[in-house]
Amino acid sequence: MTADEARGRAGDGAGGDAEDENVRRFLREYREEFLRELGDWVRIASISSEPEHGADLLRSANWLTGRLREIGFPVVELWQTEGGMPAVHAAWCAAPDAPTVLVYSHHDVRAVRAETWGESLPFEPQVRDGKLYGRGASDAKGQILAHLWGLRAHLAATGRDAPPVNVKLLVEGEEEIGSPHLTALLEDHREELAADLVVLSDTLLWSLEAPALCTGLRGMLSAKLQVFGPYRDVHSGAVSGAAPNPCAELCKLMAQLYDEQGRVTLPGFYDRVAELTAEERGRINALPYSDADWLERTETRTVGGEDGYSVLERVWTRPAAEILAFIGGDPVGASRGAIPSVASVDLNLRLVPDQKVAEAAEQLRTWVAERIGGKVEYRLDISLEAAQEPYRTPPDHPAAAALGRAMERGFGAPVAGEMRNGGGGPAHLLHTALEAPVVFFGTGLPQDRWHDSDERAEIDALLKGAATLAFFWPELARTPGARGFRA
Repeated sequence: MTADEARGRAGDGAGGDAEDENVRRFLREYREEFLRELGDWVRIASISSEPEHGADLLRSANWLTGRLREIGFPVVELWQTEGGMPAVHAAWCAAPDAPTVLVYSHHDVRAVRAETWGESLPFEPQVRDGKLYGRGASDAKGQILAHLWGLRAHLAATGRDAPPVNVKLLVEGEEEIGSPHLTALLEDHREELAADLVVLSDTLLWSLEAPALCTGLRGMLSAKLQVFGPYRDVHSGAVSGAAPNPCAELCKLMAQLYDEQGRVTLPGFYDRVAELTAEERGRINALPYSDADWLERTETRTVGGEDGYSVLERVWTRPAAEILAFIGGDPVGASRGAIPSVASVDLNLRLVPDQKVAEAAEQLRTWVAERIGGKVEYRLDISLEAAQEPYRTPPDHPAAAALGRAMERGFGAPVAGEMRNGGGGPAHLLHTALEAPVVFFGTGLPQDRWHDSDERAEIDALLKGAATLAFFWPELARTPGARGFRA
């Protein structure tokens, strides 16, 4: 047998042109079935933030358990904590000398305002212009199906009857509400979830033409600030000019959130921020970027932020503070002409290594106490239970290198650089609870409209993502020192 024949032999475990083409052929041939499955799942309105959708969460979890059993997972279970939404666990452990990998994602979705969906309906999926529209198509049901179809493609292309590594899944149903029961789930099922490596699949890619290896994500801390003026709403003509106005006081306070250089003004907020090395900045800024492309894909109108950093550095590696909601007076309907008794904002802090959630919470408390006007009272509620610490994959980790090689095969293009994700996720919690490093791979794109109307998934991203995952498992199995990932 020649060297070329050896490389092309399907099932030899070493990859090669023939195996790669077999994976791609399988995904091409079964493309419509893939999309039909995703459409079926998207139709289930698994909204975790609305109690009336509890039955939909259960249906969604049961849909996934059935699909996992059909694929061949020997262990498939539906888990539920007291008062929590259903999670799905599966395990296929038939490689005693190979590493064990836990794939984490979620099947719950964000709430929708159907009246704002102008291109599709949220739970009636449509395929159009190379995209599948529907809530959860990208975040994150499409990402989970990419894993399932990647595994199917690998088995079909190689003739194997089991993955070359031990694969476990944990697909929870509460990520969109801050994963309030995930800690308990990890504690209760520590043995079943034990792994050498965690793959978190709830993240974005940079682009299909220039794939980037994701090496971390920001942490998140949410808070609600209520400012109280009059004891009740008061006719403005009776007291205007003398009464405290909570909307005005809140506006003055929020106007101080950033300084003229675009930096957050919380005391000590940057003290722990880990600065990028020149090499790290180079890998991020090696990605093809233009303001025009960024604005078109993100639909964000203009570019702003902290001086001295590129847009990608600001979004992925610098901390931020955002106002997500501002409510006071009569936000809907006709105005009553009254000074409101209360106004509120929902705040969101995005944290980066080596910031700590508890310290950021104290910084926010101090900032509000020092800067708010003395003519009003206030209440600040900080959601520490739903907070997420930032996380970064250990530098030069062999599993990340294996993932990079798989991405190059799956996307048919060299990895163009490194990225992180500006959003949060339970990576740090998974890392500490399971004592395993975390790597990241998702199939979302900045233009997928996560959490907004007309969410969509690029079909090519899903299929190339599935191909990447088909190549990742054998790449990982033959990585030297794979069993020592946890060390």
